[in-house]
Amino acid sequence: MTIAAPGAGGPPPVRAVFMRPLALLLASIPLASGAAPQDPALHRSPRDVALSEDGRWALTANSGSDTVSLVDIERGTVAAEVPVGRRPFALAWKGSAAVVSHLLDDSVTLLEAAPPRLTVRAAIPVGDEPRGIALSPRGDRAFVALAGEDAVAVVDLAARRVDSRIPVGDEPWHLALTPDGSRLAVGENLSRSVRVLDAADGRTLYAVDLRGPNVRQLAVSPDGAWAYVPNLAERGSPVTRQNIDRGWVIAARLSRVPLQQEGPRAAIALDPRGQAVGDVEGVALRPDGQALALAAGGTHEVLLLRLPLPFVAFGGPGDHIEPDLLKDARRFRRVPVGGRPVACAFTPDGASVVVADFLADALHVLDFEAGRVARTIRLGGPAEPSATRRGEAIFYDAGRSFHQWFSCHTCHTDGHTNGSSYDTLNDGNYGRAKKTLSLRGAARTGPWTWHGWQPELRAALAHSMKTTMQGPEPTAEDLDALEAFVRTLDFPPAAAPRSEAARRGEALFWDRACDTCHAPPDYTSPETYLVGLRLCAASARAAPTCMTAEPAPSRRCSRSTTAPRA
Repeated sequence: MTIAAPGAGGPPPVRAVFMRPLALLLASIPLASGAAPQDPALHRSPRDVALSEDGRWALTANSGSDTVSLVDIERGTVAAEVPVGRRPFALAWKGSAAVVSHLLDDSVTLLEAAPPRLTVRAAIPVGDEPRGIALSPRGDRAFVALAGEDAVAVVDLAARRVDSRIPVGDEPWHLALTPDGSRLAVGENLSRSVRVLDAADGRTLYAVDLRGPNVRQLAVSPDGAWAYVPNLAERGSPVTRQNIDRGWVIAARLSRVPLQQEGPRAAIALDPRGQAVGDVEGVALRPDGQALALAAGGTHEVLLLRLPLPFVAFGGPGDHIEPDLLKDARRFRRVPVGGRPVACAFTPDGASVVVADFLADALHVLDFEAGRVARTIRLGGPAEPSATRRGEAIFYDAGRSFHQWFSCHTCHTDGHTNGSSYDTLNDGNYGRAKKTLSLRGAARTGPWTWHGWQPELRAALAHSMKTTMQGPEPTAEDLDALEAFVRTLDFPPAAAPRSEAARRGEALFWDRACDTCHAPPDYTSPETYLVGLRLCAASARAAPTCMTAEPAPSRRCSRSTTAPRA
């Protein structure tokens, strides 16, 4: 059955990982200050960073090595590193308690951080695909976004159990509490919104439509009035070079959402024409609330902004950054750091920004006023990247698209999908937007593209880079590396235990002979089928076989019914 290959954009790197023995998971392995990290052969790939209250120490969630590192920022060394669950994603730190989520283990780890020591205290099951974490002001409760359950788990850290689950919108990724702990902002990735909850009882107070996908980290103002969140804007225009550079396909936004009373989102555009900002993921607010830092992994930079900023609620913002803001170096600066910066945090004095760089296996310390990297702290990792790692870097690189507007990861987020549709040349014509499908397991499920016309994965990747991303011609070495990386993308483990509804669905699947086409182990087929979904652009009532040419041999599904009606 046809599975789409990379269309517009692409997902993030998902690497093969292995279950660690429980004894290791619960062990404490403190290292002497400045000691070598656990395994220099593993990329650390830090996904998140949190700072101690005095700003001297940092914790990093290392998604490549399944560890958390304690970093002495003053000395520029790794003081300790401990193993945790699989694919650490986010962490939060308050006092001596820190909590890290594990995307593939459906759990969080409770850590005791007493620099220079770091100790694992407990692993707590929480639910399917835990992502963002927020700690209550007293540090006794953790709110955990469960992307696989469309819920937020409320964890009692003293009892080490989930007290309750709060239903929210589709695929929550990140969370943030107001300083007084009364309201919880939930970034809903597929719902494209920020939901505001009463943190005491879990009631939804209201949800704010962001009017675009890729809802990323949140930062709350010191007065609790606003939540700042990066996301994308889309216009649905055909993916041509002209439309890309107009900002009519994918464009970066910084949105601001009211937290004290219901109201619309306001936003600013971040992209200069001809030199866009790619994949903004991390956001941090200076303690005085007057400046922000944004980690833009696709363009390998950190944006430093100073308020006031020209936020627009209605009728805007425009497609490109406001000219006055772009020309004001005091209010808008682009600081190149290399690699893939994904998260950032201000030091308590507001003088420095600490940045987690996924591809560099490092932390960068930026001097905010000077707008430059003051220090880089290596977390550990191989001296030379493998072909797969080089492919991972290509996948995350917005420079592979026309004027660096988007990367493969932008649309195929984390090797999956951002849920959007794009009018690409995937099917040979403009005029029909195609849903961005997941790349999880896609290397095993050819032929590729929506209509199954491409029998070679490598050729499908090359076609996407040239005609969807409209970027430079990839070299043979580029394609070798990118294909090697795409072949590592796979599904997360199934949630366990399965629900009663899932068991009923399994019985129905076999009873109705769905495996005729959706055969194990990947529940697909190398064939393509006409099932009544194809329509001519000219008529929504046309027969499904009205296309003038069939790019690949097809079979008519014996279970197909009539052509769809408008």
